Amino acid sequence: MNIPMQVVSFLRARGLKLATAESCTGGQIASYLASVPGSGACLDVGFVSYSPSGKAGFLGVRQSTMEQCGLTSEAVAREMAEGALRQQGCCADIAVSNTGLADGGAQGGSDDDPPPGTQCFAWSFRQRGGEFVTFAETRRFSGDRNDVRSAAALYALSRVEHYFNQLPRVERDHS
Repeated sequence: MNIPMQVVSFLRARGLKLATAESCTGGQIASYLASVPGSGACLDVGFVSYSPSGKAGFLGVRQSTMEQCGLTSEAVAREMAEGALRQQGCCADIAVSNTGLADGGAQGGSDDDPPPGTQCFAWSFRQRGGEFVTFAETRRFSGDRNDVRSAAALYALSRVEHYFNQLPRVERDHS
C-alpha cells in the first residue's frame, strides 16, 4: 500500500480529520491525500503559506519566531501546524506542517541559511480539552527542487500514525 493510502485508511478507521499547513511543499501533502478515493472523509483543509506575511496573517506565526529562528525552523513549523488547527473553519484533529528550503536559491544563499533540502515538519494533535500536543523534526532530502518537495510531502504523511502513537494513551483511546 502506498503512503497516502495508508494515511487515509488510518484516519478513516479512527474517524480523524487532517489539515495541512504547507510552505515548501506548496500543497503537495494535501494533494497526495486528495488523490486517494475516500479521502474526503478525512481531509479537512489545506493552507499554503509560502511568504512570511502569509505565515503570520493566515496561520498566526509570530514575526519574532520567524526572525529569531528563521523560516526554516521547527519553531515556525510548530506555529504553522497549531495555527491551522486554530482557524475558525478548521475542524481537523491533526495538522501537518512543512517549511523548508528545496534548493539553494530561495533565501539568498547566505552562510546562515540551512543547506538545500532542509525541511522542518510539525504534527499537531488537538486534545479533548482543546490544547495541542505537537511534535517536530528536521530532515534533509536530496535531489532537485521537485524531488525534495515530493519526498518531504510523503515523509510528512508517513509520520502521522507514528506521532499519533506517541500521544498519551488516554487521548489515543478517545479518538
